Amino acid sequence: FMPASWLARKLTGAYVLDHQSASQFSPLYDIENEDWYDPWWNTYAGGIEKPTLRWAGEVAGEVTAPAAALTGLPAGTPVITGTIDAWTEAVSVGAHELGDLMLMYGTTMFLVATGEDTLRTPSMWTTAGAFAGTRNLAGGLSTSGALTAWLKGLTGADYPRLLAEAEESGPGAGGLLLLPYFAGERTPIQDPDARGVIAGLTLEHTRGDLYRAALEATALGVRHNVETMRAAGADIRRIVAVGGGTQGRLWLQVVSDVTGLVQEVPQTTIGASYGAAFLAAGATAAPGRAPVITDWNPIVHSVRPDDTRRALYDDLFDKYLRLYEGSKDVVHELAAVQRGESA
Repeated sequence: FMPASWLARKLTGAYVLDHQSASQFSPLYDIENEDWYDPWWNTYAGGIEKPTLRWAGEVAGEVTAPAAALTGLPAGTPVITGTIDAWTEAVSVGAHELGDLMLMYGTTMFLVATGEDTLRTPSMWTTAGAFAGTRNLAGGLSTSGALTAWLKGLTGADYPRLLAEAEESGPGAGGLLLLPYFAGERTPIQDPDARGVIAGLTLEHTRGDLYRAALEATALGVRHNVETMRAAGADIRRIVAVGGGTQGRLWLQVVSDVTGLVQEVPQTTIGASYGAAFLAAGATAAPGRAPVITDWNPIVHSVRPDDTRRALYDDLFDKYLRLYEGSKDVVHELAAVQRGESA
């Protein structure tokens, strides 16, 4: 079970799992044939019933009478199969077409690139898409909003004040460079023992410089992921930004400046449940009346990179990569100390 499939079971009695979730159960799922791979299933999960596979927006079943009595939902109500929250977030903004990249600004940062080819690279995650015939290459930063929240708590300043001071600091944060690995890192370095590093600190630096460096660090992490995706063959043509972090103009601008990417921002930017509602609307629509996501959630503005900052951020990205490689041995030793493994 995944959360959606467990809920579908409780509401309908059906034992189903969406393809996207199933594709993360390596090595039980055959992504090329979009089905369970029986030889490995029998080897690793013999004796366990295989859930029926459905796509996220397909109907799993109907609310049973006992479930209706418990929940108040009318018996017979169709229930879709559903999927993982990041993928319904992509659906909520229409970022699941070929060539799309969803960039989710939250406590962590998540990226989902959609194509028709199965792309594989050891440092990213390969999955089936939310819809038949699509494939995803995905990645994520372990901290993004969590890092800015940490600085907010540490300094006692509110977000508007920190953002104003970060804007005053300017590109490059007065010569500060931060590695955002405060909770280890997921992709593309896949290093649970990575830790945060702040390089270049002087007595002249301010909390605005620190906050700016944190925003730039997450943007550098996004660039690292995007470049890894492209090196693996991802054809990224369109980027849609979602999540709570899209409410602040500065963070979006920093990410566009660091990555060189144009970002489209929709009207509704916090929408995992909104995407699930859209899937449900499509599953229950009359023939020829399926909803269109651009009607539900139109793009309201775009954020374009400032080309005058390209050289600065190209240089900073090079330093970012070198700082991790140059500090990781010491950082790994410190992580061991934090776990109590050495004095």
